[in-house]
Amino acid sequence: MKKNYANPISIKLNISQKKVENTIELLEQDCTVPFIARYRKEVTGGLDEVQIIDIRDNLLSLKELDKRSAAIIKTLKESGQFTDELSQAIGNAQTMAKLEDIYLPYKPKRKTRASIAREKGLEPLAQMLLSGRYNSSSDGKAFIDADKGVNSLEEALKGASDIIAEKINEDKRVRENLRHHFHKNAVFSSKLIKKKEKEASKYKDYFDWSENINRAPSHRILAVLRGVNEGLLNVHFLPEEDESLDRVKKSFFNNSGSLNPVVDEALKDSYKRLLSSSLENEIKHELKKKADEKAVSVFSDNLKELLLAAPLGRKSILALDPGLRTGSKLVVLDKQGKLLEHTVIYPLAPHNKEVESERILKRLYDKYSYEAIAVGNGTGGRESEAFCRTIDFGTKIPVIMVNESGASVYSASEIAREEFPDHDITVRGAVSIGRRLMDPLAELVKIDPKSIGVGQYQHDVDQKMLKSALDDRVSSCVNAVGVELNTASPKLLSYVSGCNSKIANNIVAYRNENGPFSSRTELKKVKGLGPKVFEQAAGFLKISNGKNRLDSSAVHPESYGIVKLMAQNMKCTIIDLMHDPSIRKEIRLNDYVTGTTGLPTLKDIMDELGQPGRDPRESFEAFSFDDTIAVPEDLSTGMRLPGVVTNVTAFGAFVDVGVHQDGLVHISQLSDSYVSDPNDIVKVGQKVSVTVLEVDMQRKRISLSMKG
Repeated sequence: MKKNYANPISIKLNISQKKVENTIELLEQDCTVPFIARYRKEVTGGLDEVQIIDIRDNLLSLKELDKRSAAIIKTLKESGQFTDELSQAIGNAQTMAKLEDIYLPYKPKRKTRASIAREKGLEPLAQMLLSGRYNSSSDGKAFIDADKGVNSLEEALKGASDIIAEKINEDKRVRENLRHHFHKNAVFSSKLIKKKEKEASKYKDYFDWSENINRAPSHRILAVLRGVNEGLLNVHFLPEEDESLDRVKKSFFNNSGSLNPVVDEALKDSYKRLLSSSLENEIKHELKKKADEKAVSVFSDNLKELLLAAPLGRKSILALDPGLRTGSKLVVLDKQGKLLEHTVIYPLAPHNKEVESERILKRLYDKYSYEAIAVGNGTGGRESEAFCRTIDFGTKIPVIMVNESGASVYSASEIAREEFPDHDITVRGAVSIGRRLMDPLAELVKIDPKSIGVGQYQHDVDQKMLKSALDDRVSSCVNAVGVELNTASPKLLSYVSGCNSKIANNIVAYRNENGPFSSRTELKKVKGLGPKVFEQAAGFLKISNGKNRLDSSAVHPESYGIVKLMAQNMKCTIIDLMHDPSIRKEIRLNDYVTGTTGLPTLKDIMDELGQPGRDPRESFEAFSFDDTIAVPEDLSTGMRLPGVVTNVTAFGAFVDVGVHQDGLVHISQLSDSYVSDPNDIVKVGQKVSVTVLEVDMQRKRISLSMKG
């Protein structure tokens, strides 16, 4: 079974069959993608996470194909239609579409026009017409039988035509050739549904649109399909009809000569009534799937940049969630993110209690000596930021704007209620803003990725596909950074390789009952955390101040013996190995190669010894918007402004310039040179400089450019 799956996957992905076989074996042993990519490089030949996920997903697809094949074979056997020829054809089918083509003629059907005609005894007439043996009306009149419901020659020929149309539709060669024609030449066209102009104004560009399906970008397909779902647009995915009919004719009759008029009408009927709608639905499904994959990929890439944003680190924080009428919620967090105090201030209109608000901020500083101020970027954010910057604390306190997308979702969630059962959603929201500044990854994992606001048509795409991709991305980011075992939340722990929510909660329960973990091996005492979970998780769980210094690194416990042997051979301690690069330089890695440990793992070990527990994220850099602008009305054409990329889509990037409304840098304005993929130029969270091209106050649109 393993070999059968590995061969087609190897060919499709252009990865050696041995690497695919080994990866499949690890996956079937319930090894996670991050674990395989990080700690089994010798087995996979160094495949990265993307390649391993591709193998996993293709494996699942092939298993689904096998499952469907088995169901079809069972049905054919039960109906007595199964043959050696069908068995071979089904076994050779490499796609679900080809498998269904094989099964179509044998598939149990509801009553069709053709089946009714067969019940009337018109199959022989259809065969006469197809074979060219139908010479005159007298041949057809022989099939007139009132008892069977055939009352005229016209009815007999019509029934025969229905049978021929179904035969053409179910012919594998016809469907395969026509499918190829659709893939190459089908046109994606949309039109407005009559009398829907007013409701469909946002789809104005697609009121009368057409282009080849191979040139239609994913975002356009998803936009039009959304309009279809809303009952505002009609859409078709069809090639030119005459060319299609010619293809069917050549495929079924092996020539392009003239046909009997009845057969010719049957051919046209087969295409218009059966083939075109079937293949159009197939093409539509494939285009939707490709568009979904592109949108999900964009979403996933954006999420990665957001999750791996630079953390401020362990500093005490004053976090402010701006509010106008109800005031701004303040919270003070210690260096571990623990809530110390909360209150409300009213520095903004309509209250304008600046003096009292300043006094509260200074009192809290005198009490807690917070090291930074985090201000949410919602309504009143720029004004609150400006207010905080005016306060003299006697020392410079950085004031940092924080993207609060999803904070309200977190504050109303069950996770937030469990963390802060005695506080309302306003306190929880402010805490989330502060913690997001300290460690974006640790806080953002608590929020449904779809609520973070970095997707493109996320509500239109296949939700199962979206969830799988985003779960993969979150897991990848969490394990790439590593998790501090003694401070991580249950939600963060649940994304660690091998863990789940139940195990994560058990880890926290053990920690609460027994105090901080002193070593990774102590994890084995956690309920439900068996040898397999320990193998998968241990390397990604770090202990900063544990008994064994290697517990703070990404060196897996299974390799501790190798490091110990290195230290013994070099006549030094493990700490010496970690601190002295000159000692590490003397180590000959080839001396430590074994049957299970090769140079890739040994090189990773040496990297970790040099930088134990290193954080792959960039260092934090404070960012400030232009102080002279705060609302869209402050913008004017030609202004050059600093901004932060908040979302990247297939058609460009959205940039926050500090006016509570993101502007769009269209793909054509991202660079002076041609850009095919915006992700090649910008990433979510990137600091950029933009020029204002246009401000459309009526449509609430800001057009920006990064050229020049």
